[in-house]
Amino acid sequence: MDPDATGVLILCIGKATKALQFLMSESKVYQATLALGQATDTYDSSGQVVEEKVFQGVENVTEVLQSFIGPQQQIPPIYSAIKVNGKKLYEYARNQEKVDIEPRDIIIHDISLLQQQDQFISFRVHCSKGTYIRSLCVDIGRKLGYPAHMTQLIRLASGDFHLEDCFSLEDIKQGHFQLMSLEEAFKHFEHYVVEDENIVYHGKKIKSDIDHQVVVCNQQGQVLAVYGPDGNGYLKSIRGLF
Repeated sequence: MDPDATGVLILCIGKATKALQFLMSESKVYQATLALGQATDTYDSSGQVVEEKVFQGVENVTEVLQSFIGPQQQIPPIYSAIKVNGKKLYEYARNQEKVDIEPRDIIIHDISLLQQQDQFISFRVHCSKGTYIRSLCVDIGRKLGYPAHMTQLIRLASGDFHLEDCFSLEDIKQGHFQLMSLEEAFKHFEHYVVEDENIVYHGKKIKSDIDHQVVVCNQQGQVLAVYGPDGNGYLKSIRGLF
């Protein structure tokens, strides 16, 4: 997450760390606030101001927000952990080195205005994995005619994991938390039940015309692995979870 962000963060321990890549591959829901009138090098309030414009009001905020709904390409902030030629973008920024940042395909599923007070605009957005809300704030500001940056970010949901079901860092420090089983973590995924679980333990393929990833379980409901199509009428093991 961004340094200034709070909210849902999925943590896995033990053998469950093998499952992290699948549990984090879902869409996200955020609540964000942007400030019009100032742009920063990091796209958030922790950075240095690089552009300013006196705020003189703004109109059509809802219409501008709605214009971002749908598939699109987004340029990530240079202060991010994306790697280019084996080096993270923020390393280029800190060394004041030039680098070409390729736009990435993202999807904004929904976006709505929560509050507008002077130059501050708060909104809720449901987006695909890989969306940078800092970049979105800058792009929204540009459409409204102002330099802008993000001032607050809360991740409300990551896939099927929601903020109201989370434990705070303070809760965890005090031991006031409850671990979730792999079976519960994957309950919203499509399941494929095998009669002979040794097929999974030996990494063998399963004949099937399923064309997407599934969670493979034994007859007792225990999660064993994640399988996906091989393009030749079989499901192949992507990651064993045993």
